[in-house]
Amino acid sequence: MTASFPPGASSRPPARPAPRPAPRPAARPSARAARADSPWIRRWNGGPAPRCTLICLPHAGGSASFYRPWAALLPPEAELLAVQYPGREDRLEDPEAAGMSELTAALADAVAPLLDRPYALFGHSMGSAVAWDLAHELNRRGLPGPRRLFASGRAAPGTAVTGRLHRQDDDTLSAELARLGGTRQEILDDPGLRSLILTAVRHDYRIIETYEPPDREPLSCPLHVLTGSTDPELGETRSRDRAGGWADLTTARTEVRVFPGDHFYLTPRRREVVATVLRGLDPSLTTGGAHIWPSTP
Repeated sequence: MTASFPPGASSRPPARPAPRPAPRPAARPSARAARADSPWIRRWNGGPAPRCTLICLPHAGGSASFYRPWAALLPPEAELLAVQYPGREDRLEDPEAAGMSELTAALADAVAPLLDRPYALFGHSMGSAVAWDLAHELNRRGLPGPRRLFASGRAAPGTAVTGRLHRQDDDTLSAELARLGGTRQEILDDPGLRSLILTAVRHDYRIIETYEPPDREPLSCPLHVLTGSTDPELGETRSRDRAGGWADLTTARTEVRVFPGDHFYLTPRRREVVATVLRGLDPSLTTGGAHIWPSTP
């Protein structure tokens, strides 16, 4: 406890009050914070001085909030940014991209001011193809490339089996979501929620199913392929074949990690997935007492 006491009495005339200092202007956000204020980007954690950045791209029909639980598993030295595609959650009214090139051009605009430290791209399912295309778009603009690209739950662009699900009726699309897992059945059983979900899913499927990746020089960053052992989109067997085709898309090393589980293996295996990503992004973040992330659920 602290206390202040008035000074002793004095015969001097009272001093004239000192002029009040001019009020200070309100603190402006840092340039980086202002730049991240984009409809495309959500920052799920924020240490005072992060050393590296992880940019995560969702699956078809997914949203930035899919990666929010990762924040509790990351040390403050690693900044977590997640992409929010239009047409979902708080971007329901935003116009959707016409195709992959328009999508990654907009994403490149959004992330370009945030590449002032080493970073990695992590994409799951459709997000893997978006991450690969984004890496090439950033390279085309002469911007820094990723330290590593993590491709989860999808074979390489140009080799993945595509279909025409975006043209199918709602029941067929719902059955596909049920097959892949990751969407709670009560959502698919609710007409209103199902309509919202299927609108985003159908649009994203159209982008990925009509995507024709151009011939490009391989990337120069290492690639890390992650998949579930029983994932119908990639799986353990197919991942052994040139890492699902990803090994041909880089001049650097390609690693493969197979986790027990299906297409959405990364939900029950979240802690292991994040640890794998951290080791690839910056190995020092997973060693030493100062870099142990919280053991929360």
